[in-house]
Amino acid sequence: MSDMTPSTSMAMTHFVTIAKEFDKDKVTPGVLGFIVFAVMGLAVWALMKSMNRHMGKVDFEETPAAGAETAAATAKTDKA
Repeated sequence: MSDMTPSTSMAMTHFVTIAKEFDKDKVTPGVLGFIVFAVMGLAVWALMKSMNRHMGKVDFEETPAAGAETAAATAKTDKA
């Protein structure tokens, strides 16, 4: 029992014959592949630079948890 319908079987047969026509040694990404890769690399570089700039502007001071405040207050009163 095959899950392939006759139309998908025929389509796969056509794709396989088309794929056999290409020489595996001559198929390369070419100039377009290089351009796309270079643009993606530049985009990642720009995003990382922007992230560094934005993270440098962050002034974060963690507020203590509610339970820690009460424990600190009780510790101060016990010492006194």
